[in-house]
Amino acid sequence: MEAKRRRKAALAAKEDEKREKLPLAEAIKVLRAVEVASPNCSYELFVKTTLGSGMAVPKGRVSLPREAKPPKEDKILVFAEGKKAEEARKAGAHIVGGTELIEGIASNRIRATTILCTPDLIKPITPRLGRILGPLGLFPSERRGTVTDDIAGYIKKLAGTSEWRADKAGNIRAPIGMLHFPTEDVVNNFQHFMASVKRATGHIQEHGDGRRRTGGEVKRIIPIAKVMLSSKSGPGIRIADA
Repeated sequence: MEAKRRRKAALAAKEDEKREKLPLAEAIKVLRAVEVASPNCSYELFVKTTLGSGMAVPKGRVSLPREAKPPKEDKILVFAEGKKAEEARKAGAHIVGGTELIEGIASNRIRATTILCTPDLIKPITPRLGRILGPLGLFPSERRGTVTDDIAGYIKKLAGTSEWRADKAGNIRAPIGMLHFPTEDVVNNFQHFMASVKRATGHIQEHGDGRRRTGGEVKRIIPIAKVMLSSKSGPGIRIADA
């Protein structure tokens, strides 16, 4: 049964490989023609990565040159007390508090799209919230920078950026522009987004600010199997120059 499934997957991959690839600018033209009556639809980018054993799903933050679609309201919750709590409020956090917030989050009465925490409060919140927020990708983490003493700095960094994250199968989906955008704007957004993906998957060995990674920081490369562009009613087009 497993061998049959593998053969089917291999055949599907071969068929997919035969699909014609188009340069990005040509793909944009095709989708715009298909969606001529729907200029407010968005271009959707699809990136398939191949996750090996033990590989974490790729994720990152990106600041696109032009907002791909009207932004969703970001609701920031911060676990902080004393001076750090005051700094968080001044920086624009929507909800700030200590362990008294735990019950509200656990019961879903308090919701947020981003959750930050100072180092001194991470242990008290972990037993109750780790298993609730972890699967949602919301639990604060030192590795992601969301456990920090520089709460104000992190909130400032969030301005004008959006987070992307692959699913468990390694697939990344994101809007990169509206159909009525000039081609140049869509191309710029595409290139910025793909640069973020390539950094997260190890194809570009540098930080987002252009600094090269040191030997101990070099990422294991996650293969990028294909990159496609589509729209609501349009076909998925493989991109040749991704």
